[in-house]
Amino acid sequence: MYLTQPLHKALTEAPDKTATVFQGRRHSYREFVSRIARLAAGLRQLGLKEGDRVAILSLNSDRYAEAIYATFWAGGVINPVNIRWSPAEIIYSLDDCDSTFLIVDDTFSPMVKPLTEGSRSLNTVIYSGDGETPAGTHNLEALIRDHEEAEDALRSNDDLAAVMYTGGTTGKPKGVMLSHMNLFSNALGSQAVANMPLRSVTLHAAPTFHVAGTGLILQGVTRHSTNVIIPMFEPKAVLEAIQNEGVIETFLVPTMLRMVLAHPEFGNYDLSGLQHMMYGASPMDSTLLNKARQAMPQAGFLQAYGMTELSPTVTILTKDWHGNEGFESGKMMSAGRPLPMVEIRIVDENDNPVPHGTRGEIVARGPVVMQGYWNKPEQTAQALRNGWMHTGDAGYMDEDGFVYVVDRIKDMIVTGGENVYSAEVEEALLQMPQVAQCAVIGVPDDDWGERVHATVVVNDDADLTLDEVMAHCRTLIANYKIPRSLEIREELPLSPAGKLLKYKLREEHWSDRDRKVS
Repeated sequence: MYLTQPLHKALTEAPDKTATVFQGRRHSYREFVSRIARLAAGLRQLGLKEGDRVAILSLNSDRYAEAIYATFWAGGVINPVNIRWSPAEIIYSLDDCDSTFLIVDDTFSPMVKPLTEGSRSLNTVIYSGDGETPAGTHNLEALIRDHEEAEDALRSNDDLAAVMYTGGTTGKPKGVMLSHMNLFSNALGSQAVANMPLRSVTLHAAPTFHVAGTGLILQGVTRHSTNVIIPMFEPKAVLEAIQNEGVIETFLVPTMLRMVLAHPEFGNYDLSGLQHMMYGASPMDSTLLNKARQAMPQAGFLQAYGMTELSPTVTILTKDWHGNEGFESGKMMSAGRPLPMVEIRIVDENDNPVPHGTRGEIVARGPVVMQGYWNKPEQTAQALRNGWMHTGDAGYMDEDGFVYVVDRIKDMIVTGGENVYSAEVEEALLQMPQVAQCAVIGVPDDDWGERVHATVVVNDDADLTLDEVMAHCRTLIANYKIPRSLEIREELPLSPAGKLLKYKLREEHWSDRDRKVS
């Protein structure tokens, strides 16, 4: 399996089909593949060797998609950079996996100097914007213009394709290593279950740096779809794209869908062409789903469940189960059934399978499971115990094979589709002189699914406000990780052995909810 295979097929099966649409630019698959092959030649001329990591720091664009495939074509490995990270977090990810190349757009070109000065691994920067090329960088369009098409490196199967960073319980992000086999099998398995149309029109609104965004690019190209791309999620831009480009399918995090439905001009747009609404990264509550179904009755809804370490999808709740039968049977509250090549088990604390209906940890096995965490053998061994990826999610499986996610075993918060590990936030809080102890948890939030909530014990009756906490954390961690609510207590709940009992804090906020994640 090689991720560039759909490009070769496109040249014989759909060369004149529109491949990308972005801010007035349109490229056919013939043009798309040619630009990729020429950019790959440019990367090699600049010194890219097989297996080298290429970081991409950019808003969504057609050039982002070209950079992904040009890296594969040249034999490299992509490192999509979280655009919401601080410079320190970005530098850590660059150096952790020795990214030598960085592709950066207009929005992030001001970060080139601090990143190149702070990173020990970075040595080549390529500018993918439309303005004046910053000093010391190479121009992406010039590389495409000045090079002939390169031969495809044809890396495949277990060859590394991507290092995608996710939050870490130790306070540092982990680089998830995904192979060509991982990503391609996930694209094909998702297609097999979801039954999405070939040569569709796909809207890309979720951030491409996220594994769901990258995955949708790979799926769209695999099916030779027209990929309509907007720079970043914005409700009006989504509505305009669906109407003006005849979008057939898209993926939105439930928080995004909520914002689209709430837009004051929602009713002014013709959305009748939208047939498939995929959602994931966090569960969708039944109230929001009912509202969405009523607002877009022609659209079939589909939920995907997974994680970066699973490339990313392992179960899908298909459109069939989002209707009345799904509500009446309770299946709509599930995350669906596993993909054809994926096995799911529910296990106890000793990794023994438990009976149907019994809660335990969700574990997965199959070709979608990551190769491991970059340079973290102990954490890799812990996650991949006995050949199964341990998700850290608690759930159960019913007798029909539907998987239900009910809680998290790992200390992770999902806010607006972004993963936040509480240890990282707690580490930042404990650098404040006023803070003696702290515990960070996710609590229900109507807009973001969950929000980051800090419970703090202060030193010597010190004063501490939420504004002070937010200002302090903003200097250390990304904005989405910053606590949005604060509670001061005299003590935190501890076990007889002195272990912090976070579940007691969570119970106070989630006691009236059937599901302990949102």
